[in-house]
Amino acid sequence: MTPTTDRGAPAGYNPSQFPAFAVTVDVVILTMSGGSLHVLLVRRGEDPFEGMWAVPGGFKRPDETLDEAAKRELREETGVDAASLVTQFGAYGDPGRDPRMNVVTVAYLAVLRDVGAIAAGTDAADAALTSVSDVLNGKLQLAFDHQRIVRDAVERVRLELEASGVATAFVGTTFTMAELRAVYEAIWGVQLDAANFRRSVVADDGWVIPTGRRARPGAAGGKPAELYRAGQLWKQGGPIRYPHKAEKRKGTR
Repeated sequence: MTPTTDRGAPAGYNPSQFPAFAVTVDVVILTMSGGSLHVLLVRRGEDPFEGMWAVPGGFKRPDETLDEAAKRELREETGVDAASLVTQFGAYGDPGRDPRMNVVTVAYLAVLRDVGAIAAGTDAADAALTSVSDVLNGKLQLAFDHQRIVRDAVERVRLELEASGVATAFVGTTFTMAELRAVYEAIWGVQLDAANFRRSVVADDGWVIPTGRRARPGAAGGKPAELYRAGQLWKQGGPIRYPHKAEKRKGTR
């Protein structure tokens, strides 16, 4: 057995022989707003990239786990508490991604129906929901490599629409068929036929369950839409497949 020191490191082990680097966490929060996909961003209040927008995040403290760091940074910089929803989806460690030093970041993702009150804090000068399309098409430049991180997060959700029940995380406990369809259209960047979408979702008992209630009347009048709630089948995947051949992806809108 290899002898160890009191701290648990092997005898003779010299950590100074290896290059030092820091670890950060970055959190991508996605939500629907006004029928389009939005991401929660903070405006940096200090260098590097002072004044630029970025996803919430910061350095991991020595006495906390990665998960704890992600939840703390999100709460401190935006006031949003999504402790039970954030999950890791990637890691980024390209040399030079941070001008201060060699920094590896672990990226987290959470999908929220409602982000609630947003309040910038700690080193963030501002915090706001921003259209994902503005980020992906380069209209809004982000600090560090956060454009890539947001793009990867959106691609993860695009894939999850087919493989899981993530679509229902974007809507409330009750929702209309149009609200659910809007999630797919916004994330996939396609227009889906309303009648075909409805047939796919109601084809099997268990995707959506009628509540017997209707949404509030819209400004245009007419019969209010029927309200549904998610059924058990969403635990097995999703009812809609991306129309790869029928429609060309136009980008997230």
